[in-house]
Parts: sequence; structure tokens; C-alpha cells
Amino acid sequence: MNVRPTETAEREVRIAIGAEGAILGNLRVPSAARGLVIFAHGSGSSRLSPRNRYVAEVLERAGLATLLIDLLTAHEEAIDRRDARFRFDIELLAERLVLAKSHVRAWPETAVLPVGYFGASTGAAAAIVASARTSGEIAAVVSRGGRPDLAGDALGHVDAPTLLIVGGADPVVIELNEEAMRRMSNAPVELAIVPGATHLFEEPGTLEEVAQLARDWFLRHFR
Repeated sequence: MNVRPTETAEREVRIAIGAEGAILGNLRVPSAARGLVIFAHGSGSSRLSPRNRYVAEVLERAGLATLLIDLLTAHEEAIDRRDARFRFDIELLAERLVLAKSHVRAWPETAVLPVGYFGASTGAAAAIVASARTSGEIAAVVSRGGRPDLAGDALGHVDAPTLLIVGGADPVVIELNEEAMRRMSNAPVELAIVPGATHLFEEPGTLEEVAQLARDWFLRHFR
């Protein structure tokens, strides 16, 4: 399943947010890409997160395009660093994900690719809400150490196959993910628990397992 592409095109993308500025992302598209995964990072992180960057590289080696994007403008990021005003604004983050997905359809290199979301922490809730808002348009969703419970009523409207990855040493988040699963009655949902992993998957070998699980999930559901 792990197909190594021969070359990858890369560029920075800029999506205007009205008078508020723009959100920035890094798009990488392997030759003969089989799908595109848009990353939604968690609170206090960015598109330059080494954990998300590592996962993206594993997906790219399997022939999947990736878009790592900051869902807040530079101005919003500065405010958020002071008072954490935006990082739990799931509605805003989901709105930005939907906007990014619409731009993907306008770019020639990604216009016809199936699209999935990879969300971490609060970004997972945003990915679930964004998926629910665009029913039938998202091929798959993966949550890493996520808070799907923060998606609220949107859980019952998700129809994209969803994989929830949680660390085995993160019992509170396991419980929150199990509760979210029970509310996701319209989508195929699986829970994968990585033994010995804490919330950030910093233990040796655990992030590698996350990346492999995500890769296999997207390859299975991208058609």
C-alpha cells in the first residue's frame, strides 16, 4: 500500500480572509497523487508542527497530497497567544477548513482529488464539524489525540469514515472519544488505541504508528 512517488511539487498557498488578512499553508502534491489530506492542527501549534510534518511526509511517500494550513491569520494568532481567544472557537476553525477545501477544488493540481481531513487535538473537532457541513464531499477523517466531543451536535451529521487515534496512556481522552463514537451514528467510525502513548505521542515508535494508521485509513477510503 505504501507507494513511493517519483517527485513532489510544493508551493505555499495564501487564502484571503476578507479584511482580516489571510491564512497560509504549504501544499505538497506527489506525482500521480491518489488524494489530498488537509491538516487541522491543535491549539498552540502551527503548520510547521514537527509531529504533523512527520505524518504528512509518511502520507506523501504513499502518494497522497498534503495541505498543512494555519487556520488563523497572523493577527488572530497574535491575539490567541495572549488570551487563547480563538483556539477553542471550533465553529471558526471549521469554517476556515471548509474555505480551504473550496480553494482546493479551484487549484488544477488538486481539483479532482478526493479530500480528507487530519485533525489533532481541537483541530479534530474542527475537522468533524467541517465534514458534517459538507456532507458527501469528504472521503475520510482521521483524529490524532483529538477532542471530537467538542464537535457537539455535528457528530450526528458526519457521514465520512472516521478514525479516532488515541494514546493508551491518555485515559480521559479515550473516554471522550468513546463517547463521541456513540454519537456518530451516520458514519463508519473506528477507535485505534496506541499502547503506551500519551497525548502528544512523544514515546518512541508511537507517532510512527499514528502515521501508518492514518496512511492506511486514507488509502482505504480514497477512491
